[in-house]
Amino acid sequence: MLKTSMSTPNRIEINRANAQHSTGPKTESGKQRSSLNALRHGLTGQIVVMPSEDLEAYQLHLKSFTEEYNPQGATESNLVQALADASWRLNRVAALETNLLILGITHECDPIAGALAIAAALESQSKALANLSMHSQRLSRQFERTVTQLRALQEIRLAKEKYDLSGLLDIMEMVESTGETYDPSADGFVFSQPQIDAAKRARRRERLALEAYAA
Repeated sequence: MLKTSMSTPNRIEINRANAQHSTGPKTESGKQRSSLNALRHGLTGQIVVMPSEDLEAYQLHLKSFTEEYNPQGATESNLVQALADASWRLNRVAALETNLLILGITHECDPIAGALAIAAALESQSKALANLSMHSQRLSRQFERTVTQLRALQEIRLAKEKYDLSGLLDIMEMVESTGETYDPSADGFVFSQPQIDAAKRARRRERLALEAYAA
């Protein structure tokens, strides 16, 4: 089971703070090597949102996944977080690939750069693209595994909720038939009133459908 060790807002802020405190190369050649190495650091490390990226955009990105999967409990929330992170990094891979391709075209069209320099740059570009492809495949597999895990977990939860709600309605109908009132929480049920009301409506519709079919 995928896990995270802290809440989402705190982790995002700490990741960004750590990334901003990191030091980098000063020379142009060093910066070029670092830009290629950054492909690895930005796709495999603990930092999810890089300093150059928009934190608000990431939060909206995470919100879209939360709204889609509506996680319940810490485990589902962590899995949704992992999905959003993998998807965010996959989007970064696509952007980095585009930037590398543009950089390669620029080198090829540069009349000042020597042939050896151009060849070296293209070789570095080729290696970086291969590295990105590897990370893209890894992240895609991670995303697919997490989706499968999350859906299986939610199917189990929803099936259990349906079973427990059905049992609760049976008890409520039995108690109410005697004219007494019933408190579901007294028996350990934790369903909200809207959930109970929705289950009652669903049961009434099922009974009406059965009656109509029998007639």
